[in-house]
Amino acid sequence: MELEPTVVEGKPDSLRLRARLRYLYHGSQPPAVRFRLTVIAVDFTIIAFFLASPILKNMGWAFYVLDYLIAALLAADLAARAYAYSDIRDWLKKPIVWLDLFVLATLLFPIWLFNLGFLRLLRLWTLLNSDFFWRTVGSRYDDTRVEAVVRALSGLVTFVFVVTGFVYATFLGHDGISGYVDALYFTVATLTTTGFGDVTLPGSAGRLLSIAIMLVGITLFLRLAQAIIKPHKVRHPCDRCGLQTHEPVAVHCKACGNLLCIPDEG
Repeated sequence: MELEPTVVEGKPDSLRLRARLRYLYHGSQPPAVRFRLTVIAVDFTIIAFFLASPILKNMGWAFYVLDYLIAALLAADLAARAYAYSDIRDWLKKPIVWLDLFVLATLLFPIWLFNLGFLRLLRLWTLLNSDFFWRTVGSRYDDTRVEAVVRALSGLVTFVFVVTGFVYATFLGHDGISGYVDALYFTVATLTTTGFGDVTLPGSAGRLLSIAIMLVGITLFLRLAQAIIKPHKVRHPCDRCGLQTHEPVAVHCKACGNLLCIPDEG
């Protein structure tokens, strides 16, 4: 984790700007936290737009104006994060960054890439699995059951809406799928293996997609259930064997018996 940035006086404007951005994106003082909370609130608003895009597209030119406005906001945020990072090359190696860049591309070229617009919902997963989010909103829940549940839930919800968007974009007009709600209904019914049969996808490709939804969906459900019911542990690496997590009241490492000194969360 980077050290908390400080504004350097007497330096060129570019260095002062970088120091300021590092303070806002990585600092722990109240102004920096408020800034990041605002960014996160804007992110959730953008995600809501992505979710409503199949319906909002009927707005015509107003939809594209809103689309490019959101593209400008996302581009500014990504540029600021890149400039605030100490090594841009290292920043570009992060898979989450490439997902955000792809989302930006779908916004910049909505006419050509709109059929891939359902992948914009990956922004929800990247947000709820980012250090940026957990250092700001979830710092008090870092490495707890709350974090595990939220991460698991983000994967499940993102999967549901990405698949729904794909079904809507690919099979709209097929018997049974006349709108976004029908696509969502099919996804949830297939994912839960309810299988009412009133909405089905055509051909072998449709059957294979249904099988994939069932298998991945069940896995994500099990992961969420495991995160909810598994015993709560805290991250406290053992300095002898390296075991990463232990029960909050553990006195000795269960792997090697080494004496632990886990801070009291209360």
